[in-house]
Amino acid sequence: MDGIEGKEISDEELMRRFQGGDRAAFTSLVKRFQDPLYYFICRFIGDPHTAEDILQETFLRVYLKRNRYREIARFSTWIYTIAVNLAKSEFRRRKRVRSFDPNEPGRGGIGPVTVGEEGIEEEADRYFRNRLIQEKLSQLPPKFRLVVILRDIQQLSYEEISGIVGVPVGTVKSRINRGRIRLYRMLKSIL
Repeated sequence: MDGIEGKEISDEELMRRFQGGDRAAFTSLVKRFQDPLYYFICRFIGDPHTAEDILQETFLRVYLKRNRYREIARFSTWIYTIAVNLAKSEFRRRKRVRSFDPNEPGRGGIGPVTVGEEGIEEEADRYFRNRLIQEKLSQLPPKFRLVVILRDIQQLSYEEISGIVGVPVGTVKSRINRGRIRLYRMLKSIL
């Protein structure tokens, strides 16, 4: 959905339009956020099928609770907060995380090893390295895993992460640092 003079419409403007009854604006929001949210949830939960369910529940809640959104925060912060809360609830419900299957077809996995320009050895090396990183990432305590994924994989700002997880920016930075250190220690001897 393009705006006036070809400028892209902001997430917040799309949400205002959706609140005003424009269902096409909701469709645009879904298109913008479905892949990044799925990827985040999949990394946090470690299960592509459950991630798909949580993603759909996230959009259902956005749809049903659209009038609760207020522009005091960015829309991305609001929708990530919904997804984070649903993912944390699922994580608590399970009490253990199954490992992420990188061979899972679709959006979350890194896919099967294929022979490309790099050659089979380089492809295989990258495949196993990514699988190992995901495995070790899933072993981080949830409070560290959450912020590391949001910062290093989703590329969100410290301020956005602070709004999503509900802790001060300093705490976010500290958790990211501690999470990275733990991940590095787990991977140091292997990589």
